[in-house]
Amino acid sequence: MSLNSGDQEALSQASPSAKNKDHQQKLPSIVATDHTHVDQVLPPVDEASPGSSSSFETLDMEPYQKVQPHWFFYKRSDDKIIWLPYSREDSEKLENANNAAGDAEVVVAVEGERYDVHVKERKCYAVYWEQAPFEVRRCTWFHKGDKDMRFIPYPEDLSNSLEDAYMIAVTLDEWKRKLDFPTGETVILHNPKMIMHYTPIGLQEDWISSPSENTRPRTVKRGVHNIPADIPDGEPENVDHLVFMVHGIGPACDLRFRSIIQCVNDFRSVSLSLLASHYKTAQLEGKVGRVEFLPVNWHKALHGDATGVDEDIHRITLPSISRLRHFTNDTLLDLFFYNSPTYCQTIVDTVASEINRLHTLFKERHPKFKGEISVVGHSLGSLILFDMLTNQRTGPESAREEALSVDPCHLEPDTLLEQTLARLGLQQYAGTLKAENLDLESLGLCQEDDLKDLGIPLGPRKKILKYVRKKCLPEDSKAGHLSLERQGSLQKGDNGNQPQGDVEKGQFLRAQSITSAVDYEYFNMGIGQVSVDYPQLAFQPQTFFAFGSPIGMFLTVRGLKRIDLNYSFPTCKGFYNIYHPFDPVAYRIEPMIITDVDLEPMLIPHHKGRKRMHLELKDSLTRMSIDLKNNFLGSLRTAWQSLSRLPVAALPPVEGETITEEILKETQGENEEVDSLQSTEEPQAEQAEIKMGMLNAGRRIDFVLQEKPIESFNEYLFAIQSHLCYWESEDAALLLLKEIYDKLDVALEQHQQ
Repeated sequence: MSLNSGDQEALSQASPSAKNKDHQQKLPSIVATDHTHVDQVLPPVDEASPGSSSSFETLDMEPYQKVQPHWFFYKRSDDKIIWLPYSREDSEKLENANNAAGDAEVVVAVEGERYDVHVKERKCYAVYWEQAPFEVRRCTWFHKGDKDMRFIPYPEDLSNSLEDAYMIAVTLDEWKRKLDFPTGETVILHNPKMIMHYTPIGLQEDWISSPSENTRPRTVKRGVHNIPADIPDGEPENVDHLVFMVHGIGPACDLRFRSIIQCVNDFRSVSLSLLASHYKTAQLEGKVGRVEFLPVNWHKALHGDATGVDEDIHRITLPSISRLRHFTNDTLLDLFFYNSPTYCQTIVDTVASEINRLHTLFKERHPKFKGEISVVGHSLGSLILFDMLTNQRTGPESAREEALSVDPCHLEPDTLLEQTLARLGLQQYAGTLKAENLDLESLGLCQEDDLKDLGIPLGPRKKILKYVRKKCLPEDSKAGHLSLERQGSLQKGDNGNQPQGDVEKGQFLRAQSITSAVDYEYFNMGIGQVSVDYPQLAFQPQTFFAFGSPIGMFLTVRGLKRIDLNYSFPTCKGFYNIYHPFDPVAYRIEPMIITDVDLEPMLIPHHKGRKRMHLELKDSLTRMSIDLKNNFLGSLRTAWQSLSRLPVAALPPVEGETITEEILKETQGENEEVDSLQSTEEPQAEQAEIKMGMLNAGRRIDFVLQEKPIESFNEYLFAIQSHLCYWESEDAALLLLKEIYDKLDVALEQHQQ
């Protein structure tokens, strides 16, 4: 707001302590833009009455100082706009950029470089995922009504007008100044400690019974330091580790129907808090930065207009119980889609391409990053990652496959065969094939016996047929060729059974199939879907964490009996199966590796450094009952042994001796049972030393969370919630952090409460 000539003259003549009480200043009108009141719930703060008899002359007056701005951004929550402050570091970066920008647009990375703020445009854009841009604001003045949950910043033009009026009032020491908005609203500067925003009668809320001009004014505050704003701590600049998180079925990830982006944001916040509390010393010493978590969203690529499957499903959906059927179509059908070869290919391609895209973008924005990368999958997302990691390639074979990724079918016909054989390293057989006038298309129609008759060895002919059928034949030719092979297989009298050597892929042991006629040589697969060509990740993950995972169940229904002790993922050496004890979707992995030992899962420690009280009480009662039973049976055995040592004349006849022996045997059996019960109470540190094969480098795989006391009252009531609890679980997040930083030789600090 610009000052009129009277104010400018008064300011030039008056000192800050001057008293010109007869001077009435008329301020120009203020144009209000985007002045939004947000109805939220919070107990109202105590406000001074405008008619208070306290004199502003008794207040300690200070010279005028320019207000310190702070930058805010807004987000929508339950159809309401909530303004949230940036961290002090981000706000300072934005303010410096705004002051130095001039007329040019400046882009500032904020929120751990996950967002870019266009300073002049006052818009914030997400970097890694699709999200509508949202407004940011340089805030100096705030207002709050009785129904508002927090103070709301004024638009910048109104804040400037309020600041001009405040500067005049402080400099001239003249208060009771009134600012009129074109909307009819009014702000009165009663004194430095009391500034009120009044709404006319016509704009009052309907619920006010007897509205008047002085009814329920809004409190106005100057500067972020005068409002209870929860300014977050800035994130450490250095990223020690990168984690990609893949969601499960449906577009929502928790009971509040939040997206994967929101849930990962919560998990990231939990991890930052745990780093500050459990790695405080290491942070102060500069040994620990932060772990970055990025969401991987694949649901959108499967639904909507991407595949057209939603429209097809809608045509066959019954009209009854429409809401339930819509929920089923949008969520539960993802399980069936993954079991469909057509849509499974879409899912794995989307997950891999999205992870690789995020990885490339992250490396561009963090060129100094030298840390490792891990992956997290929730529910069906864990199964997707498991199948992909099982089918990753390493070494020279992987490099060759990457070199073969260029489609040779678009080359000139004269050089097509030669270049293909050269890519396979089999150029010495070009003359043999040319002598028979064979090109790639005709090769695809050949049987293995045909190439054998030409004198081509087993290994080369397998490579040629696999590559040609996969890359150069049209889909109908592939299907026809597969049908011919099936028919030929049946004619040979093998009943469609696959040889055991072909079925045992990746050292997984599968029960011999009695119906499968799938060509396992044609499809490049490990243990996943047989008709899916699994894409390759651009990096080798350090650890794979599965939350609430159905991996064990899916492997079992695919026909797998057990996982070989020597098996490990080709590119990932760590694997943790984390689940809640009441999660109806979660299954164990360790019983598929060690089948002859009934081993309890590892109990995940509480993040506060102790076991939950109700679990400690349960263990204490169990031990107490075992001790009482043991003492009672021990006393009984001692008594019978004393009787057995009495003189023979004092003993009953032979029948009595039999009874004594039987009782002693029963007592001995009871003691053996007690010993067995006591063995189940062994410390988990001893269980942890059991070798679990190489899937997690010999360490334990199954880890169970501790249920909360309220969850113990009814397991069924909290079943669904248990499957969705991982995004906000401090215990699960701390397990991830411990695994990550143990490999960086940074020890977890003990945290007791």
